[in-house]
Amino acid sequence: MKSSRIPLITTLLVLAFFYLPISVLILNSFNPSRFGTSWQGFTLKWYERLLERDDLWAALGNSLQIATIASIAAMVLGTSAAFALQRYKSRLQSAHQLLITVPLVLPEILMGMSLLLLFVAIGQSLGMLTVTIAHVTFCISYVTLVVLARLQDFDFQIVDAARDLGATRFQAFWKVIIPLVAPGILAGGLLAFTLSIDDFVVTFFVKGPGSDTLPVVIYSMIKKSREFPVINALSTLLLIVTFLAVWGSQRLTEKKS
Repeated sequence: MKSSRIPLITTLLVLAFFYLPISVLILNSFNPSRFGTSWQGFTLKWYERLLERDDLWAALGNSLQIATIASIAAMVLGTSAAFALQRYKSRLQSAHQLLITVPLVLPEILMGMSLLLLFVAIGQSLGMLTVTIAHVTFCISYVTLVVLARLQDFDFQIVDAARDLGATRFQAFWKVIIPLVAPGILAGGLLAFTLSIDDFVVTFFVKGPGSDTLPVVIYSMIKKSREFPVINALSTLLLIVTFLAVWGSQRLTEKKS
């Protein structure tokens, strides 16, 4: 009986380790206390303060713009890479798969430094463009793997049947392949959007004037003004958006019975 409780206890400890700090953050976003040392009641004033911060809304606009462009570009490039890896087997594709996998384990600080050196070497000024390119770079790998997992169970004989019935290559791709693979593509896009909007390290290296994203502004607030209650409120809203995106990604990747 005692041994049967070990998995339950382990699960509870892991959940507490991951979500207890997040729960404290959410709770303090409704706490009137500036430093959250004690509970002093319930308030929404920090969310009202949040609405008054024009710099935060500008940074949010930058984050949403970059994340949207990066996720769309990553969906196109990642889906193309996934089809190439699935359909063709060769030494070149083995090297291709290695290049797709490496960014997943590469330290973010190394990726940020290498991209910064690249932009400096080619004379590209830092700004929204460089941040977007950097986000596309690390998002492609995630989209590729999600779509590739979807293609593992894909029956390409359906495409051959469509071609036998008179469909062109484009018609077979657009009317047969895309509808069946679309949930995986959208799931990869949502994952890329979440990773992009939450990224700090890579963005910090390649950003320029006027291209601060929300995580960068939050870091600046922590270091300089220490406006922890407003940060707690903003982080709570970001958590909601992140959880919704991850939940949507998981629902899209679930296999239909």
